[in-house]
Amino acid sequence: MDDLPEEVQGIIEELDEAAEDEDEDAIEELTQKLLDTGADVETITLKKLALLVMDGEEEMTQGWTRVAIQIGLDPFKTLIEGLATGMSLIGKKYENGEAFVPQLLIASNAMYGGMDLLAPLMKRDENSGSKPATVVIGTVEGDVHDIGKSLVKTLLSANGFNCVDLGNDVPASRFIEAAKESKATAISMSTLMTTTMAEMPRVLKMLSDEGIRDKVMVMVGGAPITTEYASQIGADVSPHDAASAANWLKAAVFDFPPESVRWG
Repeated sequence: MDDLPEEVQGIIEELDEAAEDEDEDAIEELTQKLLDTGADVETITLKKLALLVMDGEEEMTQGWTRVAIQIGLDPFKTLIEGLATGMSLIGKKYENGEAFVPQLLIASNAMYGGMDLLAPLMKRDENSGSKPATVVIGTVEGDVHDIGKSLVKTLLSANGFNCVDLGNDVPASRFIEAAKESKATAISMSTLMTTTMAEMPRVLKMLSDEGIRDKVMVMVGGAPITTEYASQIGADVSPHDAASAANWLKAAVFDFPPESVRWG
């Protein structure tokens, strides 16, 4: 943003300080001051949010999310083009060996900080017929790791899915119960251990036994999980990373029967 007028850059720096100090009154005042300059505040805000999430600056991300709300930015646009873009940026750094898992988790915390403020504004009209698809997500029983699961949840949430997070060490029966309770569109299971891989086909068998296998798509993932294994156990897909999981499900839901048809 070095190409912006000095006055605008100065206000942005002041906003950064106010956001870091969690000074909501100052944020409101400075946001109006920034608007009065005639600058493209929407573009500035989206860029700032992406960079702040990438850097894992939770307080500042929340502060600039307040800016987005004050200027009337669409909450879904704020989420996708601001917060989620920041996760994509840190994700690319991770893929290139320029960032590591702790940085990914810090970035996701920053993103969730902003999402908490946006959530009340993103509630859809229950009578509009538009309802976000629900994904039941968790790490299978016997495995207490949840880093991968949390990353998938982050990107699914960023793409508009409603995630029912069961946490880690989740019994097979709990996946089934949650899918029924939420009338889920998909179940996402993960594991980092070869010793707990057998829990995945257990869930799929229970879905079949309950007569609801065709009501949900099933994603499986984690270090020991391959595409071949996913196919062998009857899962729909094994994305190679969190971004792929979100992209696959976004595309898959368009060809999947709606909730009213599947669950009645």
